[in-house]
Amino acid sequence: MHESVPDFEMPTEEQVHLAAETFRLLADPTRVKVLWALLQGESSVACLADLAGAAPTAVSQHLAKLRLAGLVKGRREGTFVYYSAANDHVRSLLAQALFHADHIDRDIPALHSAGKPHRPATR
Repeated sequence: MHESVPDFEMPTEEQVHLAAETFRLLADPTRVKVLWALLQGESSVACLADLAGAAPTAVSQHLAKLRLAGLVKGRREGTFVYYSAANDHVRSLLAQALFHADHIDRDIPALHSAGKPHRPATR
């Protein structure tokens, strides 16, 4: 059946593996909160821990994994490390996930753009 679709393409095995790994890393509420905070601007582990409602050691471990996956980057200033989202791809990925969650959860029609992060609904 797919043979009849013009220009049909499948991703490479490496692309599939890396995409699945990215989704696996984002399958944690603390990591989603941390990334959302980092999309607002650079932050320290202590600040991120407060925002995510998690222990600084746990947030530090999450950041290490996110950094290795290329989703966040760190900048050292003296003894402190300040983290930020790695690039606009991270912004788009998380914005799409939150957009989808908001529309599934509240059954909202897709009338507005998901191209930029929006404030998640408060309840």
